[in-house]
Amino acid sequence: MALRFFDSSALGKRYHSEVGTAKVNALIQERGFEPVISRLTLIEIQSVFAGKVRTGAILASDFEVLRRRFLTEICQRILRVARLSGFHLQEAERLVRQRGISGSLRTLDALQLAVALDLKKREGLGEFICADKRLGVIAVVEGLTVIDPEQP
Repeated sequence: MALRFFDSSALGKRYHSEVGTAKVNALIQERGFEPVISRLTLIEIQSVFAGKVRTGAILASDFEVLRRRFLTEICQRILRVARLSGFHLQEAERLVRQRGISGSLRTLDALQLAVALDLKKREGLGEFICADKRLGVIAVVEGLTVIDPEQP
């Protein structure tokens, strides 16, 4: 079964209807692919939800509803959680050194990318699903196949 890694920028669309939501849902549900997220996403997605509250996209009461829905999908194994290790921290550091100046690679994005690159090497990651344009460009340079759910 091929792996699809979902960055938080894309995964957040699953829990709040916006541009790219239908594509994210289709990519997660497609047979023959296993959706994977990093351990970091367990925290980062809650920040995505909090940002939606701050911007008025959702109500404060929706935060906990979305959080529970996300955690239920983890428990039901709809999403597989990949571990985050010391190796990934070192790889993220390398990525920041190489891509942070010219590509504006940020810390958490570097960690997500490090996990995805490791999955590609160890398990044959098929696709990196990402709605963050900057991160998507860097992921392509690093050799990943990127799908932007906001693009048709």
